[in-house]
Amino acid sequence: MLLDGGGTRRPVTPLAPPGVYAPQEDTELLAGALSDESVPENADVLDVGTGSGALAVEAARRGCRVTAVDVSRRAVCAARLNALLAGVPVRVRRGNLFAPVRGESFDLILANPPYVPAPGGGSLPRGAARAWDAGGDGRLVLDRICREAPALLRPGGVLLLVQSALSDPGLTVGGLRTAGTKAAVIRRRRIAFGPVVRGRQRWLRERGLLSVTDDEEELVVIRAELPV
Repeated sequence: MLLDGGGTRRPVTPLAPPGVYAPQEDTELLAGALSDESVPENADVLDVGTGSGALAVEAARRGCRVTAVDVSRRAVCAARLNALLAGVPVRVRRGNLFAPVRGESFDLILANPPYVPAPGGGSLPRGAARAWDAGGDGRLVLDRICREAPALLRPGGVLLLVQSALSDPGLTVGGLRTAGTKAAVIRRRRIAFGPVVRGRQRWLRERGLLSVTDDEEELVVIRAELPV
């Protein structure tokens, strides 16, 4: 936050330099779910795949102790800068998904992972595409989150995750339930195709992931809670 001339606090728009995922509709949808969540002050929060750090900053503004993780060096720098500009403490670590926080536990985990199905066989995404490309079925990272995130939650802890309907939310809910959590879709929003989906409409239709009449993509937020 910054102070304007009248001393009123106003939000800072996160900076997202080239190569860093800028806050978009999925970020906004997940932020809405975060605002609805009853998170106690001083709760330990993990924002995995933080990008610009927008969600980490929002959690820190609520008085939470926040750790943000991203595999991108540029994203780590952007998240640190945005936390500094907002005047909130955020611990930012670089690493692959949960690797930097092994052995730790959290009251809340936020995840906006890559989830767009991508052509190219089994090749791993590189560069900025790591923020959205997620293998042929869009589940390259989602399946790992389903397997690994519940083990980092404290009893009563919550995972909030946003993804596209193109990458099968039912599999995510099922995977999280198998891992011992109570999971369900809690928010939905339909949006116009962004440039990534628009650029691969033909391929997505050939795969049966889009119909010939689809002109919007559905985003969902999934909430998973570890029983006490």
